[in-house]
Order: sequence, then structure tokens, then C-alpha cells
Amino acid sequence: MAETHSLQELQQQAAVASKVYVQRDYNSGKICKFQTKFPSELESRVDKQQFEETMQTLNNLYAEAEKIGGKSYLEGCLACMTAYTIFLCMETHYEKVLKKIARFVKEQNEKIYAPLGLLLTDPIERGLRVVSITVLEAHTNRVEITIFEDRSIGSGR
Repeated sequence: MAETHSLQELQQQAAVASKVYVQRDYNSGKICKFQTKFPSELESRVDKQQFEETMQTLNNLYAEAEKIGGKSYLEGCLACMTAYTIFLCMETHYEKVLKKIARFVKEQNEKIYAPLGLLLTDPIERGLRVVSITVLEAHTNRVEITIFEDRSIGSGR
């Protein structure tokens, strides 16, 4: 029977067993987009459709962050007129969406991935190059998409 884990428990008691990386997809140019192809290492850990939905939502959020519109144009004009000091008292659209992405990743970890023994890492922590998934055993302090294995299962305790 699969054991469920809480996000805090995993962060405090897990050791890295292995890592899985979801690479950037450069087929559409330099826009920030990650591959939605399901890694075979996660087959027994998470539902394929759920993983693909998570990655697609991340891709949509990054597309929203990079979208250029009237608001972005106005931010740029205000920045130029104030020698960029406007950003001392105002967040850019991009920064707001990055915070939204961080909340989404945390929510996904709490609701979906942590109970399955996985932790999804915010891509900004890896320079927007990869989404990392780490396979963990018990007893360390790491955060990534992480697969955990409980050491007490084989020890007879």
C-alpha cells in the first residue's frame, strides 16, 4: 500500500535517491516553455495526465508573464521616465506572474505531488532551464519534483 506524505514531512525527512529533469522546449524559439512529455521514471509515481496538466499550466503562466501588451509598454515608459526608480515602489507584470507561479508550484506540491512522495521545484530556482524532480528516500532537507521512498518499510520497524 502506498504511503502518503505531507510537504513539510518530505522537506524535513527525505534523502535524494535520484532526480528527473524536464527540459526546456526550444522548438518555439526562446520563449520559456517546458516539455510536456511524461518522463518514464515517474510512471509508477504520478498520473500521466496530471503531470501533463501541471506542465501545461506552467507553460501557460510563463507565456502570460512574457506577453507584451499595453500594461508592459506603460511599465517600460514609466521606467525610462523615472530612471527605473519606479521599480522601487512597483512590481512589474513579470514579477507578479513569477509570484503566481511560485504559489501554483507550492499548491501543486501540497495537493498532488507531496502526498505521492514527490516535490516539484519552481523552475526559477534552476534558472528557468529545467523543472527538476528528485527521487527521495527518508531523512534529509531537500526540495525538488522529488520521489520519496520510506526507509522504515525495509527495516522491519
